[in-house]
Amino acid sequence: MPADPSRSYGRAPDELRPSTIEPGFMRTATGSALISIGETRVICTASAQESVPRWMAGRGKGWVTAEYGMLPASTGERKQRDATRGRQDGRTVEIQRLIGRSLRGVVDFAALGERTIYLDCDVLQADGGTRCASITGAFVALSVACAKLQSAGRIERSPLTGSVAAVSCGMISGVPLLDLDYPEDSTAEVDANVVMTGDGGLVEVQATAERTPLSRAHLDELLALAASGIGALQLLQEQAIAAAAGA
Repeated sequence: MPADPSRSYGRAPDELRPSTIEPGFMRTATGSALISIGETRVICTASAQESVPRWMAGRGKGWVTAEYGMLPASTGERKQRDATRGRQDGRTVEIQRLIGRSLRGVVDFAALGERTIYLDCDVLQADGGTRCASITGAFVALSVACAKLQSAGRIERSPLTGSVAAVSCGMISGVPLLDLDYPEDSTAEVDANVVMTGDGGLVEVQATAERTPLSRAHLDELLALAASGIGALQLLQEQAIAAAAGA
């Protein structure tokens, strides 16, 4: 598709924003990655703990869970910390549940043993697509953590059964667009978040029509657009994981 000068970075409708994944960003975490999708930046860490939730104890299986948060200065207006308010807002809870579900979909809990891996996704800067960036970066952090656990002899084999990544897309003025930044997301007639595995399986599709109902044809267009974008993100994931292994 031809470039669209009205989009950020002058990109085509089917083009991602400039994207990078830097593995090993936090030396104190078992696994970590800094993911940048345009102006959106998220630190993703994976921390292994030699225990499981009480309801899982004695089953010989592990667990993967996620937490998500936005730093106060991550948006134009200072965001109050959840700890200050004394509770998490509904959006935070919904996103961290999505991250956890997405990553658990590619984990063999028996291979993990009775240990928990906590995935923490902290948004440094938000310009749309933070939940998708969190899922994509968290997989790299999880993969690096699993490799370290295996290298240290704490697990016999990798518990990962595949890969997972996510991207946003939407309809603006009737045109399907990939990887919405904040101005696009805030004006879209339809916005969607798509989570897919490396073999093309759909883990989750979140699609909302703001003003115009979403037709089946447009949904198919958005899913095809998302699949192409996720393919590019998976290549970045593979490169980041390979770089971590060679470090």
